Amino acid sequence: MRPVSSPEYPPDALPVSPRTESRAPAITVRDLAIGYDRVPVMQGLDFEVKQGDVFLILGGSGSGKSTLLRHLIGLQVPMRGSITLAGIGDPVAALGQKPRFGVMFQSGALFGSLTVAENLALPLETWTDLDADTIAAIVGGTLRLVGLEGAGRRLPAELSGGMRKRAGIARALVLSNDLLFLDEPSAGLDPISAAELDELLLTLNRALGLTLVIVTHELESIFRIGGRCILLDRRTRGILARGAPCELRATSREPYVQAFFNRRPMETSQ
Repeated sequence: MRPVSSPEYPPDALPVSPRTESRAPAITVRDLAIGYDRVPVMQGLDFEVKQGDVFLILGGSGSGKSTLLRHLIGLQVPMRGSITLAGIGDPVAALGQKPRFGVMFQSGALFGSLTVAENLALPLETWTDLDADTIAAIVGGTLRLVGLEGAGRRLPAELSGGMRKRAGIARALVLSNDLLFLDEPSAGLDPISAAELDELLLTLNRALGLTLVIVTHELESIFRIGGRCILLDRRTRGILARGAPCELRATSREPYVQAFFNRRPMETSQ
């Protein structure tokens, strides 16, 4: 089952409506400092992700994108500041409880010895008291949702790269999470598979109202998926720009922003 085709324009091509602005925040970050061994990678981070948004975390290599993601999902403790997830509070304090959000890691992070269906069933078996028939029904429905109907009995090694990414998304969704974090979802995919994955994410966002937080540096996906973004800068250790990618590319006078969104070396970006 293929996901429903999405419109040919990215969400950031449209004006932001008052209804969008009135949505409650799904994530609130205030005065956040993150790093390792008391050395900050980023500091003074302030931003909000609205419920139902597609939110992109952008930046060059070593800018702290993945480090920020690890803090947002509670795998690292901030040096300073706060992270609040709607209905969860502090993600660090929520560790060990039933997950209230899903995460798709860059590699997919599927268990290689389990079939795709068993990978999806595992969190349901761990965190719920559902019977086997109900779990099987949820797994089958989730696989259909991401276009993997019929792949449940296959091992991850038997899947293409694009299918493994879809399986990772399915496992992140299987507990009915409405907040989904994705780390470089289209990395390593051929152009067609990457475009199909972008389309799937747009469909999930628009049809189900999922809030998506995506770490990426793939320009084609950035402009295809759209939404709002923050651009991290390792030189200033902070947020250099924020807004819609298309708008930033068209209007920003910051040389690094122009270099990033136009895929140019810094010396020719001005």
